[in-house]
Amino acid sequence: MTRPPLPLLPEYWNRSEDRQRVVNGLFDRCASHYDWICAVMSFGSGPRYRREALSRAGLAASMSVLDVATGTGQVAREAANLIGSSGRLVGVDPSPAMMRAGRDHLSIPLVQGVAERLPFCSSIFDFVIMGYALRHVGDLDETFREYLRVLKPGGRLLLMEITRPASAVGLALMRTYFGGVVPLVARFGTGSRDTARLMRFYWDTIANSVPAETVLAAIGGAGFSAVERAVSRGIFTEYRATRP
Repeated sequence: MTRPPLPLLPEYWNRSEDRQRVVNGLFDRCASHYDWICAVMSFGSGPRYRREALSRAGLAASMSVLDVATGTGQVAREAANLIGSSGRLVGVDPSPAMMRAGRDHLSIPLVQGVAERLPFCSSIFDFVIMGYALRHVGDLDETFREYLRVLKPGGRLLLMEITRPASAVGLALMRTYFGGVVPLVARFGTGSRDTARLMRFYWDTIANSVPAETVLAAIGGAGFSAVERAVSRGIFTEYRATRP
């Protein structure tokens, strides 16, 4: 039995086996615009937040790090600054176009693959990161078992996500911004209908994702310890855990 983070989304796919193909296509077609729209969407605050979240989770110099769903390398760039030249950083992503788009900003080993089947040996990383992509995996349990497998004993996991706020007012504001304003800005700022569609998909996955309690239970069920969730500004969630 699988535990997907999303139900079927008929606007995008009607069969679970189509999910990865659809998601890959969305990101592949928008790779050249992705960094721009993310910077606009976050008002330029993204790099600082990502760097601070990584520091809070314990990322430090000389660590061996895997960045899952690395995309254009937005999280990886901040991780590289923290681990320094003595560290090792590898990115994995299912979208070749997204990884190519990030090559101008950061040169690290990149591997095509998905979170549920990581193409790496066991017990080789000190730290596993996933930034804003947990909603796109096929199965939470498989994903977290893979994260546990590739981490060394004592290794740490950090998942960054945008999650629904608790208040009705906050949810309404979030829906207006992410579901309306951001796709509109993407359409006219890039001239790309595909980028606008990706941003609508971004909101739809936030709105329909499983609750945080389900994610926490899946992390713990995979064998992680010290599982915790921290929330800032009502919507930015950091899931943290350790391999025993």
